[in-house]
Amino acid sequence: MSSRQCYFLANNIKHIDYKDVKIMSKFVNPNGRIMSASRTGVSAKMQRQLALAIKNARFMALMPYIA
Repeated sequence: MSSRQCYFLANNIKHIDYKDVKIMSKFVNPNGRIMSASRTGVSAKMQRQLALAIKNARFMALMPYIA
């Protein structure tokens, strides 16, 4: 269990938009894989939203599937 605070709660972000690639790229490793919540310190609710937003961004060709 990490003592880090969730990035999204700390910055008062209620909803993760799939078009905001700049923020989402912080939670993707250099190979293009979504990093785990335990590694990034994101809360479980926001991790689910983040994963969906990244998958939508990939489908819309805003983010790559692989690096």
